[in-house]
Amino acid sequence: MRTEDCPTTPVATTATAAPGCQFASDNTAGFCPEAWRALEAANAGCLASYGNDPWTTRACDLIREFFEYPADVFFVFNGTAANSLAIAAMCQSYHAILCHELSHVETDECGAPEFFSNGTKLLLLSGDRGKLTPAGITHAVERRQDIHYPKPRVVSVTQATELSTVYSLDELAGVHDACRRHGLRLHMDGARFANAVAALDVPPRQLTWEAGVDVLCLGGTKNGMGVGDAVVFFRKDLAEEFAYRCKQAGQLASKMRFLTAPWVGLLEDGAWLDNARRANAAAARLEAGLRGIAGVEVLGSREANAVFARLPEPLASGLRDRGWRFYDFIGSGGCRFMCSWATTDADIEALLADARRLAAAG
Repeated sequence: MRTEDCPTTPVATTATAAPGCQFASDNTAGFCPEAWRALEAANAGCLASYGNDPWTTRACDLIREFFEYPADVFFVFNGTAANSLAIAAMCQSYHAILCHELSHVETDECGAPEFFSNGTKLLLLSGDRGKLTPAGITHAVERRQDIHYPKPRVVSVTQATELSTVYSLDELAGVHDACRRHGLRLHMDGARFANAVAALDVPPRQLTWEAGVDVLCLGGTKNGMGVGDAVVFFRKDLAEEFAYRCKQAGQLASKMRFLTAPWVGLLEDGAWLDNARRANAAAARLEAGLRGIAGVEVLGSREANAVFARLPEPLASGLRDRGWRFYDFIGSGGCRFMCSWATTDADIEALLADARRLAAAG
């Protein structure tokens, strides 16, 4: 079973997805209406290929407006490609990337960052709530500085984190200060960046280039698009020849407008933030409901759109027997319930109602 997908059960040709898949991942949701309408509009007529079309131009301009910065913008099919190619552009094969031990680049990329960077080593750091700390970064840099050990070059932070927490502005400032002192570049895995913006209610620029981020991998798939992430370079020198990396890695879409038009729909009228706020609010409602169920222990401190909870085994099995899909999070002993832009109050109440009945039955 792939960790981010629903189990492989037959899908009816007519049909909507099984409601039980709702909490498996924010990848299980479909297109939001705004992104879908833009995709449909881009399907009309013939347009130039390989990104030489007005939809791609407009998407790039909107992302620059979004960050209030003249960034270089590239589009790829998924987050694995975005993270791996961005990291490869920032370092040499003898370098090291400092990342959290639970970061997506470590736990869920199948070695792609190492592969595309020709063997750059991931050095794993611990940190409460899924976050790196300046002290942890400094220790990783200073523990060895001899030629027999890979040289740290990149710090990779995840915003929002894999534990549904969010780096504050002060925390990012501390990370950036450590990077500056040690000559490190700063990469941000922003698969759920919109959820972090919604949680903190700050302009995107404050979480990126103003916070010292050199390259951001901006997620669209988890925020209302069907496919596609953007790689946003705030340091233009790092973007040199990046288009060739994308082409060589099979990430240059011939019909690029189908990757980029949904970005236009997502960004033009603010759907990106509405979607993220909706997902975060759904997770907050679910968290509150789970806290009231006997035997359920809510884990961690949720700030974004995932809730982690420890369920008694009969309760977890009973929910799965009723068709609900959620994952046991790596190494935590708990279950992850992920909410998306499409999660409704009815979805949440149906899950909670089943959980209450099972808990009452013992």
